[in-house]
Amino acid sequence: MSASDSRRNDPYGWIDAMAPDLLRSSRELVASDEAYRVSDEAVAQILTAAIRLYVAKSDGEERTFPPIAGQRDSEMTPTELLSAVAEMLRALHLSPMELALWYRRRPDEDSYYPGAKS
Repeated sequence: MSASDSRRNDPYGWIDAMAPDLLRSSRELVASDEAYRVSDEAVAQILTAAIRLYVAKSDGEERTFPPIAGQRDSEMTPTELLSAVAEMLRALHLSPMELALWYRRRPDEDSYYPGAKS
């Protein structure tokens, strides 16, 4: 049985199948200034699910992987990322100080970008 066959029989395999379409659609909606077509609630649910899965995979599997699609800022600008992080901190009544306490340089940080120099 191939890996794609096992994913087809996995009740959560639809997530892998849906992810590229979700990314493409988000690009199109933002480029056409039509992000309003997706509800605030849907965006919050997608973001919550993505964060929860990322933390579960990176902590549970004791590894890291690039949390943002694409290379460097090909999919997301620093402004987009920092705007979202600031609002997520506010949502949980945290400050940048708490973020600074949690922040650490990962040993594999440069592996996100092959050929990158420290």
